[in-house]
Amino acid sequence: MFIEMREQPLALATTLKHYVQSGRFIDSEVDKVIQWLGCGKRVLFLASGSSRHASLVGARWLKDTAGLDADIEFSSEYLYQDEAVLPECPVIVVSQSGETADTLKALRRAISLGRNTIAVTNVADSSTAKEAMASMPSLAGRERAIPATKSFTCQLLVLQLIALIAASIRGTLPDEDVTARLSQIETLPQSIEEQWAGWNELLPTIASQTSAAHSFLFIGRETHYPIACEGALKLKESSYVPAEGYPSGELKHGPNALVSDTVPIVMLCTVDHSDVGSVLRYEKSIALLKDMKEQSAFIIVVANNGDREAGSLASLVIPIRVNAELLLPMIEIIPLQLFAYYVALSRDVNVDSPRNLVKAVLKE
Repeated sequence: MFIEMREQPLALATTLKHYVQSGRFIDSEVDKVIQWLGCGKRVLFLASGSSRHASLVGARWLKDTAGLDADIEFSSEYLYQDEAVLPECPVIVVSQSGETADTLKALRRAISLGRNTIAVTNVADSSTAKEAMASMPSLAGRERAIPATKSFTCQLLVLQLIALIAASIRGTLPDEDVTARLSQIETLPQSIEEQWAGWNELLPTIASQTSAAHSFLFIGRETHYPIACEGALKLKESSYVPAEGYPSGELKHGPNALVSDTVPIVMLCTVDHSDVGSVLRYEKSIALLKDMKEQSAFIIVVANNGDREAGSLASLVIPIRVNAELLLPMIEIIPLQLFAYYVALSRDVNVDSPRNLVKAVLKE
C-alpha cells in the first residue's frame, strides 16, 4: 500500500500523457467521448465502493463544467430497478479492476437496454473495458494492495478529463479555458511529489495522537464530500476503525451527537481564493469549525498551508499547498490515505490484505 501511494505522482503523469499531448487532448480520445455522449444532456454513473466516490466527484465536475445532469447509482441497485424507471441516457461505468461482479452485470444490463456505455477502469483489457462501447482507462499500473490508492486518484483524473472534453464538445467552456485547465492539471503530479515528504513525516505523528479514538467523522462540502467518504473508507478497511463520511452541512443534523474526545472530526477545509464557489465553501466550513470548537470537538483539519484561521480552530492540521479548486480533491485524498495507513500500522493491521476483503469481487 505504501509503495502504491508513493507511486501516485508517476501514475497520474502516465495517465495524463495518455490523453493529452502538447497541451491538447488526443483526437481519438475526444472521438470516444463524442460517440458515447451523443446529444445527451444527462449521464448515469454505475459504480461501487471507492469507484462510487470517484463517480460522485466526476458527476459534479460534469455538471459544473459541461452542464450535464448526472446521476450516480450503486451498481448492485441498478441491477434490480424496474426498466420503466431507468433513465435513457449515456452510462459511464467506473471500476478499478473491471471485473467487479455487480458492476459488470450492471454494464451488461445497460448494454441490453441500448444505452451508450463508456468504461473507466485501471485494467485496459478487463471485461468491463472490452464490453463497453468505449474505454478510457486509467494507467496507474497494477495495484496489489486491497485498499485503492493510486487507482482512485487516476480515476479522478480521467473523470476530470472526460468533463473537460464534454465541456469542449458542448461549448460550455471556451477553448482557452479548457487549455488553461489542462495547464493546471499538468502541474498535479509535481505538486503531489513536492508535498509527499512533508505529509509522510507528519501523518505518523497525527496517527499516534489519535490512537485512543473509537471512531471518526470525515466531513467535506461539494466535491470534497466524496473525498471525505473515501478518507473514511480508507480508514475503515485499512485499520478497522469505524469512520463515516458526511456532507459538512449535515453534521448538525444528528452526527454531531457523536462528537467527543474519542470521536474526532476530520474536516476538509482547503480553498482556492480565486474561485468564488471555493471561497463560499471555505467560509461555511470555517463557521462550522467555530461551532465545533465550542462543542470541544477534537478536530483534524485539512487546510491550506499557512491558513492561520483554520489552524487556530483545529487540534491538528494537515497542510495542503495552495492550488486550483479543480485539483484539490485529487490532492487532499493522499494525506488521508497516509493517515489510514499509519493508523493501521499502529494497530498491527496488515494493510495490504485487510480481513474479509478481496481486490475484485468476482463471486455472487
